[in-house]
Amino acid sequence: MKEKRLTDVEVVNQFKAGAVEAFEEIISRYESKVMSLALRFTRNQEDAEEVMQDVFTTVYRKIDGFRGQSAFSSWLYRIVVNAAFMKLRKRKQNQTVSMDDLSPAIKQYCIDKDAFSGSYSQNVAVSHEMQAVIQCAVNRLPDQYRAVFVLRDVDGLSNQETGEILNLSIPAVKSRLHRSRIMLRKKLQRYYEDYTGNKAVIESRFEDEDLQMSAA
Repeated sequence: MKEKRLTDVEVVNQFKAGAVEAFEEIISRYESKVMSLALRFTRNQEDAEEVMQDVFTTVYRKIDGFRGQSAFSSWLYRIVVNAAFMKLRKRKQNQTVSMDDLSPAIKQYCIDKDAFSGSYSQNVAVSHEMQAVIQCAVNRLPDQYRAVFVLRDVDGLSNQETGEILNLSIPAVKSRLHRSRIMLRKKLQRYYEDYTGNKAVIESRFEDEDLQMSAA
């Protein structure tokens, strides 16, 4: 008979009781997820690896801080977000992308009707060059808004999951997500508004998007 898989809480309790192999199990379960999330924020393999090391070091030292009031994954991802932002603050990179760096094809992509429809992760795959532009804009969002945007629109977590990770209420998550989208839209607008003669159509689409977000 197949042995029943232990829950995260049960593994954590074993680790708290001194079972070193339980910590190895935690790493095994979450190593790839922590690395993926760290990469989402840092956009740098080396930095993400350092964040991952910092995260599991923190888990090892501060496991007693997990009280079981939320899912272990939420507690862990909160550590990832904090560690990633600490790494970014240390790096102090200020990436910029000039309009002159954009090819005509990318300029057209910016104003295409599909540029802001669908999920963020699906659209950025269209062009490596556009990925750089969008990532630059995302990186320049204030930390509290960038965290919500990455968790919700990039990683696809629910409002509840995002709230648990960031210790926010669901209304606060929705508010910050809405605000982050507005700020991101404004940052991206400067790249294409001079290249379209149909700005009214774009603004109309944005208004429709805002109505959808308000109703969400």
